[in-house]
Amino acid sequence: MIPLISVDNLCKSYGAAPALRGVSFDVEMSELTAIIGPSGCGKSTLLRCLNGLEIFDSGRVRIGDITLDLDNGLSHREFNARLRHLREEVGMVFQSFNLFPHLTALENAMLAPMVVKKVARRTAESNASELLAKVGLSDRLDYYPSQLSGGQQQRAAIARALAMEPKVMLYDEPTSALDPSLVGEVLNIMRKLDDEGMTQVVVTHEMRFAREVADKILMLADGELIESGSPDVIFSSPRDERTRTFLQRYL
Repeated sequence: MIPLISVDNLCKSYGAAPALRGVSFDVEMSELTAIIGPSGCGKSTLLRCLNGLEIFDSGRVRIGDITLDLDNGLSHREFNARLRHLREEVGMVFQSFNLFPHLTALENAMLAPMVVKKVARRTAESNASELLAKVGLSDRLDYYPSQLSGGQQQRAAIARALAMEPKVMLYDEPTSALDPSLVGEVLNIMRKLDDEGMTQVVVTHEMRFAREVADKILMLADGELIESGSPDVIFSSPRDERTRTFLQRYL
């Protein structure tokens, strides 16, 4: 079976400072992959490279039938066309929610399908209402972000991302800005999507969630993928001393 996501020898630097050093991995369809590691190790940069928010320096990213490859002679126009197509296939959830403050939860979830996919307003509204109900916000459709708790805002952000009917959902530390009492309601939505077969890649410091729900763990350190495997392997018998040190800090 061909993996849904394939990353090959990905490199990214900011000036003279390398952020990613030859990272390679695959994600199978319906897998939940957790990316873990210490702050500053390249986790968020890696995630942002997967949907083109960061343009990597070299290597290759393939999601479905869309390949971003800086080494194959693509013109600037061709690369940007592929980038737009890829972003339509990938949902992104940020740690700071990034909801439009002047739009209600319903309007936030309606906007992208209407603008990008030219979905009729009535259809977009119906779909958005269903998705907001799915994440437990059926009674908050007309609330603005400022009227929602942090957990509710993040759930609205997940519904907004799902409204584009993505093949993959990416999350950049989706619970790090939340009060601890609200973390569970967001993680429960991700568990539900996993049960439904959604392919998800999650940058997280929630080690219990990674251990219980993830199909695969990727451990990054200093911009390198130092080991990967099932939660049982990574949490029970990590090979690299840096992984053992990191996990001792969190467990």
